[in-house]
Amino acid sequence: MSPNSDAPGSVRSASEVNERIRSLWLRAGGSLSAQERAEYELLVVEWAAAIRGEMVKAA
Repeated sequence: MSPNSDAPGSVRSASEVNERIRSLWLRAGGSLSAQERAEYELLVVEWAAAIRGEMVKAA
């Protein structure tokens, strides 16, 4: 992942992860390199987990 990543095992909110995804796309100018694509895929998985966690808390 990028050098901006938090420590392993840290938990970020879905909105924070979403902001990182948006930032990645802006930096990339709308076209991701292979490395950026890998980071994007990790962020999407993290975002989905955060959404699930927030839904469980709300229930």
